Amino acid sequence: MSGNVLIEVCAFNLESCLNAQAGGAGRVELCGNPTEGGTTPAPGVLMQARKLLDIKLYPIIRPRGGYYYYSPDEIESIKQDILFCKQIGCDGISIGAQQLDGTLDAELCKRFVDWAYPMKATLNKAFDLSPNLEVSLETAIDAGFERILTSGGKRAAIDALDILKGLMQQAGDRIIIMPGCGLRSHNVGAIAAATQAREYHSAARVDKANPLTYQNPLVHDLGSVFDASAEEVSMIKKNAMAALV
Repeated sequence: MSGNVLIEVCAFNLESCLNAQAGGAGRVELCGNPTEGGTTPAPGVLMQARKLLDIKLYPIIRPRGGYYYYSPDEIESIKQDILFCKQIGCDGISIGAQQLDGTLDAELCKRFVDWAYPMKATLNKAFDLSPNLEVSLETAIDAGFERILTSGGKRAAIDALDILKGLMQQAGDRIIIMPGCGLRSHNVGAIAAATQAREYHSAARVDKANPLTYQNPLVHDLGSVFDASAEEVSMIKKNAMAALV
């Protein structure tokens, strides 16, 4: 093994941010709405996370769930969210945009990166939804993204080892490829061995039980609370490092 790895934790609440940091993560992707795949966190949550974290903070900027094609009004709201993140001292953002044919919106992605500067920008799963990953990788580089979060266009990173390896080779030193989605301590070793990536993305999450002593049995719209596990984060990092050559 040579060198180190960075674990980015997809966190959906403040407790998960702290657990990620305690487990040895180097960066948090803070999100709201886990059932929607992650949307822009509330301003108060963002401000408190920035106060609590010593590690890097990259909120996702996504005004809603669903596809990554945005209306002019949504684009303006995205711009304001980016500027707010910059104002409170975030280190970067996670973001992406598509055109109606599914390809990355190169012009809009460049605008996102420009609005974020001097923050950095990660291209989110809009990349995996595009029809040609090799072309989209070059688009991401041209737009100025720092890294790409990807499961190789598959449901989970473990299902796309050859694709991820190819993306790593195509990217070279021009952009960081960060495998993620379904990544846990039990499979990160195989992903790391195949890709030799230096950054990995995981929610490292466990379900959190409702601590209230009373819950109205007729109400079922509370949703669930997902917490990142510090122990799982630590094991992901350990197993990834062990698989590198």
